[in-house]
Amino acid sequence: MNEATQRPRRRPLLVMLPVVVFAGLAGVFLYQLVSGHDPQVLPSALIGKPAPETRLPPLAGLKDASGAPVPGLDLVPGDGRVRLVNVFASWCVPCRQEHPALMALSKDPRFEIVAINYKDKPENALAFLSDFGNPFDAIGTDEAGRSTIDWGVYGVPETFLVGGDGTILWKQTGPLTKAGVEGGLLPALAKIGSPQS
Repeated sequence: MNEATQRPRRRPLLVMLPVVVFAGLAGVFLYQLVSGHDPQVLPSALIGKPAPETRLPPLAGLKDASGAPVPGLDLVPGDGRVRLVNVFASWCVPCRQEHPALMALSKDPRFEIVAINYKDKPENALAFLSDFGNPFDAIGTDEAGRSTIDWGVYGVPETFLVGGDGTILWKQTGPLTKAGVEGGLLPALAKIGSPQS
């Protein structure tokens, strides 16, 4: 009799467990919807801190509009230059989606755009830039993907704004969009001040 009394009590708890889990998940999703939080804006422990010193070899064979080789990445924080650092790869579909935004930003005189070519084959990266254009003033190749560890990269693409003093001022996880540029990058640039000389 005692055993028969306990069985019915366990079943209602087991039946209610999926309902409780579903309600919890629904609450999380509802909060995300109404909070206005952009899921591409991930907190970065590096914002407000010095950018990692990054030295990477150039993408062999890549030339600029004048025919000169595009240099590798030689990022020494605090050298006075404002830089937009983009992490990209030719195999990355969102990198293709954001490329027009980078091409447009390459005309902005307030900063240089430099890149880390992440876990990519050089011939594929060259073909990518040949097809879509090269917005970068310098590109460092990181075939092993080691340099991005220091940058706290979750995946590609990611973009960082580094001030002239070497401080990371802004970060975009995922492709650059019009909303990301207007709502994040441009306000961060406005805090820096006038164009570099």
